[in-house]
Amino acid sequence: MTVVVSRLPDDFSRWDELLELITRCFAYMDGVIEPPFSAHRLTPALLRDKAGVETCFVASAEGRLIGCIFVAERPETLYVGKLAVDERMRGHGIGRALMQAAERHALEYGKPVLELQTRIELVGNHTTFARMGFIEVARTAHDGFDRPTSITFRKVIA
Repeated sequence: MTVVVSRLPDDFSRWDELLELITRCFAYMDGVIEPPFSAHRLTPALLRDKAGVETCFVASAEGRLIGCIFVAERPETLYVGKLAVDERMRGHGIGRALMQAAERHALEYGKPVLELQTRIELVGNHTTFARMGFIEVARTAHDGFDRPTSITFRKVIA
């Protein structure tokens, strides 16, 4: 099976499918993280709007969406969000390929650092991002919480 990672084309119209992928990939977080994951508020229209202000890369195989990553330019970093890989396709380097697309994009735009956040409860994510070269730089709390709920990771790429 050939996997293709590409920037979301301007004429992309598969917003329902992309939302389904994200929702399915993050479903395991239900009942695990507090506060609940923001993906529950996404709609196809909100994803389309998000892609209008951020850059999205998708992974596909045999015409099927199997992964995505959104990146947003910040003053000194490129922020990575909504990294999702179809559960059946995990362990095949797709997440790494999507992250590498984000890294290339960051370098093209003169951003030497990638930044992301993951929830404190998601220890498996911490391990995965550490294997990709990310280092923990901060712990923060969502509004209304008196304990850390998120961990910020950074990776210097230039």
